[in-house]
Amino acid sequence: MTLPITEGGVGSLLREWRRRRKISQHELALQVETSARHLSFVETGRSRPSRSLLHRLADGLEIPLRQRNTLLVSAGYSPLYQETPLEAPRLKVVREAVDRLITAHAPYPALAVDADEDIVAMNLGAELLLAEVSPDLLVPPVNVMRVCLHPEGLARQVVNVEEWRSHLLGRLYRQSVYSGRESLRELYEEVTRYGRRTAKDCQELSDTIVASIRIRALGTELKLFSTITTFGAATDITVAELSLETMHPADAHTAAAFRAAAERQPDRKDRMSLLSRSA
Repeated sequence: MTLPITEGGVGSLLREWRRRRKISQHELALQVETSARHLSFVETGRSRPSRSLLHRLADGLEIPLRQRNTLLVSAGYSPLYQETPLEAPRLKVVREAVDRLITAHAPYPALAVDADEDIVAMNLGAELLLAEVSPDLLVPPVNVMRVCLHPEGLARQVVNVEEWRSHLLGRLYRQSVYSGRESLRELYEEVTRYGRRTAKDCQELSDTIVASIRIRALGTELKLFSTITTFGAATDITVAELSLETMHPADAHTAAAFRAAAERQPDRKDRMSLLSRSA
């Protein structure tokens, strides 16, 4: 059974994704082993792509799973990828994996975030780092970009705030472009209003692999860098959109400060805790 083609059609969606990826029809056609003429016919609505071609095009354009479903429906096919709630029994193995990873990273901060940059899990190290953040910003769903960039959030504690702000805005901008998510574009517009907006915020796309931060917390100045991990070869939308951010001490002083702070919390269990999406 197929579904009716949505307004705008699959061709306009493919053309938009190709524009986002900055690739020509000729380059994409070579990559997916079709002719530029046929691809042109698909984009202009003169030809309907097969399901197989759509999958090759989605791979070539690195289209996220959620948007692949939209692409399939727009061509009149049924959606392929399932979106399972994180708390569902089916994703128990994923929750356990996240639990192991963020627990093993203790006493240093670790977070799990979804596609909208909302925190779905954190360890004790992250809670210690966020101890001085305004409670208003910690009402679920807790958004990591708001927590980091809001004047009442971590931004007021960060020593190299302009550098760190530029990194986070660049990361968010790139994610909004890569994913095509309207929610991320709106979030980007919101958090850029927290401080002075510069051309650098909009034009420079910072590296999402390593971020450096100097922050006043735990009664001292800490030096940290972060890494981001995603689930490879995910076939469920929820899993594909989940990422883990781990923060690492950049010097011995920072490592010792986190160890000491964790030891002062003897009754706290350092484990994953899912956050409700409603207050």
